[in-house]
Amino acid sequence: MAEAEEDCHTDLVRTDDSERSGEANLQAELQMFRAQWMFELAPGVSSSGLEPLPCRASSRGPGLKSVDARGKQEIAKEEKAKELFLKAVEEEQNGALYEAIKFYRLAMQLVPDIEFKITYTRSPDGDGVGKRCVEDNKEDDKMADLLTDFQQQLTLQESSVKLCHPEVDVSQTHISALPMEVLMYIFRWVVSSDLDLRSLEQLSLVCRGFYICARDPEIWHQVCLKIWGRSCNKLVPYASWRDMFLERPRVRFDGVYVSKTKYIRQGEQSLDGFYRAWHQVEYYRYLRFFPDGQVMMLTTPEDPQSIVPRLRTKNTRTDAILLGHYRLSQEKDNQTKVFAVIMKKKEEKPVDYHKYRYFRRVPAQETDHSFHVGLQLCSSGRQRFNKLVWIHHSCHITCRSTGETAVTTFDIDKMYTPLFFARVKSFTAYSEKPL
Repeated sequence: MAEAEEDCHTDLVRTDDSERSGEANLQAELQMFRAQWMFELAPGVSSSGLEPLPCRASSRGPGLKSVDARGKQEIAKEEKAKELFLKAVEEEQNGALYEAIKFYRLAMQLVPDIEFKITYTRSPDGDGVGKRCVEDNKEDDKMADLLTDFQQQLTLQESSVKLCHPEVDVSQTHISALPMEVLMYIFRWVVSSDLDLRSLEQLSLVCRGFYICARDPEIWHQVCLKIWGRSCNKLVPYASWRDMFLERPRVRFDGVYVSKTKYIRQGEQSLDGFYRAWHQVEYYRYLRFFPDGQVMMLTTPEDPQSIVPRLRTKNTRTDAILLGHYRLSQEKDNQTKVFAVIMKKKEEKPVDYHKYRYFRRVPAQETDHSFHVGLQLCSSGRQRFNKLVWIHHSCHITCRSTGETAVTTFDIDKMYTPLFFARVKSFTAYSEKPL
């Protein structure tokens, strides 16, 4: 009986010891699993490079295999999403936006946050931008040396230098047979007295010889003299006379400056006092400059389609037009201003002697009206020197007999809207005189 009790007690002790050792092994295995799990979650560590622990392999081998398979699938899916995303970036750089959107969509369907999982070793469009910058710099260098390049090519071609050669054989005399002096005279007719430099630039696109003629410094020097007069004797700080024409502020001659003004005016009250009319007033101001220093100004309610054709020449029959002269002034604050003095055209009316036949006529005082205008030249948008802002407007009334002058200065308010330039092709359709 005692032996049986001792055997039972021994079995209980062994069972407790085995349970304690099993719990200890389970705790150790759990700690090792947690450590491996934290190691896999660390950044830059892939689960494929880890070696399975022997204790886990012995007890949980099938579970590890399923985890590894699932991890490989996720890695493969992420690699495929990266490949599709980079393909989409490449298509976007090439301009194929539709294809790029398709690849972006496929990549995000596989991994929604694939954009943040890609580590760029370089900017996605770095090479393209770099190449474009290098190409643009090369093109700028070529354009800068284009005139010299064309001159060298024409010099090396033949001993007798010709500006251009016929593309096909012709029986008639080609323009290349004309002397250089005649060609330059033709180019001066193209520029004309209206300073149509746009046509000159278009003519320079014909061939290399015409490009050289269109860059003749003498032509551009004369153009600058007509615009700025004696104030452009020095070329500094510009590289050439053409650069001065392009960069220095100036008024434009191949169109008209137009402004539109609207306001509401209160009308008279009705006889019964029941209502009062309101009128919406709308009118235009037109300003046309000429290379010889003259300017035309017209204020009228008529729209530009009917008025602009009448402003082509100074000899217009519109009675309301004001004629005068203008000058450009460069202020100390680097702002270019335009000052003009304009007046109505003088018309001599015949005296009707029969009207004053039976009584002595008292002569009325004759006066001259002139308007002084000040405008600031600005640029807006992509166009240059296309905006004129009002800074001064006054009326001077001079009595001819006494010489006294009365000045009335108008307040520059919202009624003086800026004038914007509009190019008119008919103004330079034909030439009247050469440059």
